[in-house]
Amino acid sequence: MPQPFQQGNLKKRLSVLVFLKGTTAPLVLYVEEPIALYDELTQILKLNSPTPRLIEKNTIGPVKKVCIQSTSICAVAIQEEQYI
Repeated sequence: MPQPFQQGNLKKRLSVLVFLKGTTAPLVLYVEEPIALYDELTQILKLNSPTPRLIEKNTIGPVKKVCIQSTSICAVAIQEEQYI
């Protein structure tokens, strides 16, 4: 009997979670370089500029392109997912 979730079949990928003010669920973004996007977004959070900046990114997941106002971001996270 075959095992559907054999250890050798599992792969890992990273996604960037962007938490926006006024929403409960994060925006999940799959990009080529998730660590670089995470670093870019955390740098924007550190600057804490009152002047909004438009952030536009192409992604490789179900969301193909996203545009976010910098002042709407309240948190960022990296999530590791396993998939077959």
